[in-house]
Amino acid sequence: MRAQCCVVGGGPAGMMAGLLLARQGVEVVVLEKHADFLRDFRGDTVHPSTLELIAELGWIEEFLSLPHTRMPEITVNMGGRDVTFADFSRLKVRCPYIAFMPQWDVLDFLAGKAAAYPSFRLLRRARATGLRSGHGRVTGVLADTEDGPVEVRADLVIGADGRHSTVRARADLAPVGDSPPMDVLWFRLPRRAPDRVPFFQGGKGALISIDRGDYWQIAYAIPAAAFDELKAAGLAAFRERVAGLAPALRDRVQEIDDWEAVHQLTVRVDRLPLWHRPGLLCIGDAAHAMSPAGGVGINLAVQDAVATANLLGPVLARGGIPEEADLARVQARRERAARVTQAFQLGILRDLYPKELHDDTTQHVPPIFRAFRALPPLRHLMGRFIGLGARPEHLAA
Repeated sequence: MRAQCCVVGGGPAGMMAGLLLARQGVEVVVLEKHADFLRDFRGDTVHPSTLELIAELGWIEEFLSLPHTRMPEITVNMGGRDVTFADFSRLKVRCPYIAFMPQWDVLDFLAGKAAAYPSFRLLRRARATGLRSGHGRVTGVLADTEDGPVEVRADLVIGADGRHSTVRARADLAPVGDSPPMDVLWFRLPRRAPDRVPFFQGGKGALISIDRGDYWQIAYAIPAAAFDELKAAGLAAFRERVAGLAPALRDRVQEIDDWEAVHQLTVRVDRLPLWHRPGLLCIGDAAHAMSPAGGVGINLAVQDAVATANLLGPVLARGGIPEEADLARVQARRERAARVTQAFQLGILRDLYPKELHDDTTQHVPPIFRAFRALPPLRHLMGRFIGLGARPEHLAA
């Protein structure tokens, strides 16, 4: 198979990159290893920066017709006291709020829009297994499909296959990492109309509750690598921990009746010193794996994709082959934003999460929260940082 660009990974970075390149007339093949996008407990926060990009594409009304909930500010409850951590209301964008929307709906939407371009092709059940090289550069991707092996020859390969990237491993691009403050346990509990559950609740652990309409999607943050210790204490103790942080849900925590209902996300925070090789560029989590803190990972990945399309799309569209200097321009534009965001996650937000299983997070509230109480305008600055990112991207003309 031949394409100007082969994108490995059909997540937010890969689908947005494929869509925006095809929109410029570039021949794109996106390889997605699964048959569909239906995987639960993935990042579902669509920030104002991403909503603004969809508005720039002219699709915002259609996008917001999909089921979602909106959060105009982030409020953290610590020791029974609410603190507004980020306020998006003053952002000069069309949608000054976070939209919580299942990631499979977001990806289905992007795939549907991309399919309208004749130069776009999405191959499902196509798992990348290796890279093809020649004359000192990457020239394509090898993949296994349900119909047998496939080789996609391309002028540019984009690795957007996440924090466990096959592409970066095959290209011998080694990440450097920081110590993550937590792991996350995801599970569901039924939601009832009278429920009042804070978005973030600190105490004996940390609980994030996302309103999904008929159920709560719950994230319970634990110290890194503490899941085995938690399981050893038993399900009853775990249910009591959840009920202690969210008393409104005490009458239904018994529905967590097996550890199989609890899904562990092992948090990794790392980054590539070099995002590219001749013929190859990594973006999104493949270039800089983020912590779930702030829910910014999806939106950084999307902004990587926009910068990639803006900088490399014109080269490909006129039939050229991006040189390594072109790939370096993408990294130069996006690397600082990723590093600043990771420093924010690992530094300022670290004390929001438990240091060991018996830790009470209300005893070490981050100092910045005292500043928010004393200086409310800081909430708007934090809203800008979380909502738009350190370097917002927009579609090139």
